[in-house]
Amino acid sequence: MIVKNTTLLLIYLLLFVKAGTAQNFYVSPNGNDTNVGTLQRPLKTVDKALSRINADNSPQAAIFLREGSYYLEKPIRITSALLEGKLLSIQAYQKEEVVLSAGKLIQPQWEKHEGNILKAKIDKAGFEMLFVNGQQLPMARYPNYDTASRVFNGTAEDAIAPSRVATWKNPAGGYLHALHQGEWGSFHYRIKGAKNNEPELEGGWQNNRPSPLHPKQRFVENIFEELDAPGEWFYDPSTQLLYLYPPKGVDVKPARIEVSNLKHIIELRGTAEKPLRNVTIKGIRFEHTERTIMEHYEPLLRSDWMIYRGGAVVMENTENCQVKESEFTNLGGNAVMITGYNVKSGVTGSHIYNIGSSAICFVGDSSAVRSAAFGYDNFVPFAKMDKTPGPKNNHYPLQCFAEDNLIHNIGKIEKQCTGVQIEMASEIHVSHNTIYKVPRAGINIGDGAWGGHLIEHNDVFETVLETGDHGAFNSWGRDRFWHPNRKTMDSLAAAHPELILLDAQKPVVIRNNRFRCDHGWDVDLDDGSSNYHIYNNVLLSGGLKFREGFQRIAENNIMINNSFHPHVWFKNSGDIFRKNIVMRPYFPILVKDWGKEVDYNLFPNQTDLASARASRTDMHSRFGDAAFINPEKGDYRVKESSAALLLGFKNFPMDQFGVRIEKLKAMAAKVSFPVLLNAELENNMQEMTWLGAKIRNVQGLGDRSAFGLPDEKGIVIVDIPESSILSKSGLQNNDVIVEANKEKADNVVRLEAIRQQVNWTGQMEVEVLRNQKTVKLKINLK
Repeated sequence: MIVKNTTLLLIYLLLFVKAGTAQNFYVSPNGNDTNVGTLQRPLKTVDKALSRINADNSPQAAIFLREGSYYLEKPIRITSALLEGKLLSIQAYQKEEVVLSAGKLIQPQWEKHEGNILKAKIDKAGFEMLFVNGQQLPMARYPNYDTASRVFNGTAEDAIAPSRVATWKNPAGGYLHALHQGEWGSFHYRIKGAKNNEPELEGGWQNNRPSPLHPKQRFVENIFEELDAPGEWFYDPSTQLLYLYPPKGVDVKPARIEVSNLKHIIELRGTAEKPLRNVTIKGIRFEHTERTIMEHYEPLLRSDWMIYRGGAVVMENTENCQVKESEFTNLGGNAVMITGYNVKSGVTGSHIYNIGSSAICFVGDSSAVRSAAFGYDNFVPFAKMDKTPGPKNNHYPLQCFAEDNLIHNIGKIEKQCTGVQIEMASEIHVSHNTIYKVPRAGINIGDGAWGGHLIEHNDVFETVLETGDHGAFNSWGRDRFWHPNRKTMDSLAAAHPELILLDAQKPVVIRNNRFRCDHGWDVDLDDGSSNYHIYNNVLLSGGLKFREGFQRIAENNIMINNSFHPHVWFKNSGDIFRKNIVMRPYFPILVKDWGKEVDYNLFPNQTDLASARASRTDMHSRFGDAAFINPEKGDYRVKESSAALLLGFKNFPMDQFGVRIEKLKAMAAKVSFPVLLNAELENNMQEMTWLGAKIRNVQGLGDRSAFGLPDEKGIVIVDIPESSILSKSGLQNNDVIVEANKEKADNVVRLEAIRQQVNWTGQMEVEVLRNQKTVKLKINLK
């Protein structure tokens, strides 16, 4: 309709604006739920504001939270039936500091118990996290909490020794925590009691690879007799008494004391028939969810993972829902769980730290997987296998995202966790995240179902800090074609190659990232990971691993002080490794068939290139100095003189890794750039401090004569402190190391390069000459 009259036009515009005006509700800790919800007369709870959003026909609603802490009695639950199609935002008002707490504020009336310990009556059924002035305190535990200890902040081999258990009057309700024997995550047990000085345990379901407990990396907590250090606490539910050994320098009587309570804070839940759409949560701080280690854990197909499908924020059956510019801290479990059907939902611009488990999880439902098998050793026989490509239904995250987030200090209790987890999902976009200080991977993909993910511009470092055999980026691909018996899998894949990409339908692209793992691989494509394209990445420490899998391309990557690790490849894998810069020889394990192409790569020296060519690869590759522009500052672009450019290598930006938001960038730790262990350093560095000891190169005929050496190569132990791990491993002053990890150790730089190669294993074999006799030793590296 054409409107000619100006007055009539204005009337139409006013009507349109009114119809499109959002409902605004204001909520304050000092409000009242009988108020109308205006800025002047705010409501007290989010639930009351949600109950009023359908009071008129406006298409969108906004709930503004005023400054303060909101202690929830139950999770805030938002459903598609509640919104009836409205757009909804819940956000802090004008960037005020808003906390949604799953905990409770308590006010203990402290009295002296005995010694340094106080006690107070607390009318609370039970809790597993306690905070004093915002700082989480440890439960009573053995060994005591140690910030410098690598695993669990302190472990002891005798944590459940009979002599210790005998000192516990009533250990029921305590916990035993331990690493997996292979250091593949952790196990957690509740102590039900003790019999004959042996604890009675229930639990251990948190890891999908059953194994005995690690013999040394274990600790116990929540046992009254272990309340013996400042900051520890114990709550006895039978008497409702809270015992506290106050932290040093803290007067707890006026202190703010909070305890955990709920497991979830906000739940966004639609239905399969009617998804929840267009909800935004912005500028909120989420705190104090309860630990979830003893909840129901679900196996994620044949990956190593079990998972609790919950978090501070849970999304299920959503579309276009997001959490943005928020903060997650002091949480007992996961931060965000995006579970089942979700499309274009995710997390952006948020800070996630000091939490018990994973940060952001995209986890589909196993009902969408054809011929789903659960557990590493399980397999659906070919005759019974559904051979239809792709998913059975849409109950999985699709085109969801984790972008511009700062994630660190996670997995405080659960070690099988990650910064971003992807399982049974498709086309997940993980970009511009900074992730560090994690016990296992920074980013993990647990299967090949159904690919299409884009992992780009992330900065991931200080990874695999408490576990082993993993990477800064890790993946598994134990899909339909995969079998735990290699001979069975070989014959199956050879006879039925059409099975290989039934699940991994779309390529996973990993590009323009910076990864650093000093305790494993920078990129670890494990057990059947297939259909990957990996390019333009800087790998700062651990190199690149391709274990058994198909159709993978790695090109134009830079591997600082490390190299390519091909493990047990298939015949006709279709793998390609080309135009990469490596600084060590390849490290193949049981590789006879070298894929489709391994060529046009730059090696550091002629020896390493010759080693590759002996396997009939790299006939067009070259050797020489990569000629990085400014490696000390992390600029690994190469100069025009670099031989890498002649091989087809192309420079890519070095200033686009990690989070882009200025506020988060300012908070983030910075990755450390390694010293280049290259030929120039080998020629110039004669001595160094190595694992606490002073070492130097063998120098001239004098050393050769003095130590009885066959040549002028090797490393002399000059000064080794008694307290150093080298001394404890059996090395002595004047020993000459000539071989490490079965490689020639000609000089201190080469020795350090070998150490970096095996650091994650925890041990390194060395061969030394001592008094003109050969001695073989194992050095502990952890």
